[in-house]
Amino acid sequence: MKPSTASSSLSRQRLRSAWLFLAPMLLVLFAVAAWPLARTVWFGFTDASLDRMGKASWIGFSNYLDYLDYGNGTGEYFGLLVDARWWRSVWNTLRFAFVSVAFETAFGLVIALVLNRQFRGRAFVRAAVLIPWAIPTIVSAKMWAWMMHDQFGILNDMLLRLHLIDAPIAWTASPETAMVAVLIVDIWKTTPFMALLILAGLQLVPGDVYEAAKLDGIPPVRLFRKVTLPLILPAVLVAVVFRALDALRVFDLVYVLTPNTDATRTMSTFARENLFDFDKFAYGSAASTLLFLVIALITISFINLTRMNLEDGE
Repeated sequence: MKPSTASSSLSRQRLRSAWLFLAPMLLVLFAVAAWPLARTVWFGFTDASLDRMGKASWIGFSNYLDYLDYGNGTGEYFGLLVDARWWRSVWNTLRFAFVSVAFETAFGLVIALVLNRQFRGRAFVRAAVLIPWAIPTIVSAKMWAWMMHDQFGILNDMLLRLHLIDAPIAWTASPETAMVAVLIVDIWKTTPFMALLILAGLQLVPGDVYEAAKLDGIPPVRLFRKVTLPLILPAVLVAVVFRALDALRVFDLVYVLTPNTDATRTMSTFARENLFDFDKFAYGSAASTLLFLVIALITISFINLTRMNLEDGE
């Protein structure tokens, strides 16, 4: 047997073994993810409601876009694609994801750089930094809701004592500050996650690189820009991708921390609202399908952009 033929046979054998080992995981993934997703997509093309799930009728794209003709040349479009509340939810979600991920990446990078240095008590500080991330999201939301209360919240009390505000602020109830409150809680909770992933990338940077840079007399800022940042960029990008996926699906913080208003309603809360509160199960399923498509398109675009940046860096 020729070496090339043997190598090809070995590659095929390894490929079959890989698929064999992946088969149980793929079956479980299909059962818990693919099938429910397919059902949700199907319900989006029907007139299903909570009390007649088994008697749903196919109505095509009416939940997404349809035209109601009133006669005499009058009519109007209706459906998810012309729903102002839906598009406001999309904007809220994208704004939340961009702002939260940007701040969490910046703060996480600073914390990771500090934790990567040698100092007394570093192990204790590393463990303490992870506490906000370890607290369940529901607990964090309720805790911050009490802290931000306009009558007896500690946050307003501190700001009043520092003379930074003249009157207590209803952080979670006011449309002007509700999204800010959600961002504060999310940034506080998830920054340790970003710091942990970036710190893992910093741990892989060879120490002799910094020794050589010190011998050459390179300033710290330039050392970070020219050496540290390019070497940890893959870890940073992976952290950003994971965090962006989570931010685009935000639901629990908004649902627990703030009232369901146009100021903070996200795509996930919009879908849940229509699925159960308004008994518009088909309309909510259509919103869930669009949420999945938006996240998928943004994720694929970001991964392709990341891959291009990494290839250009090489």
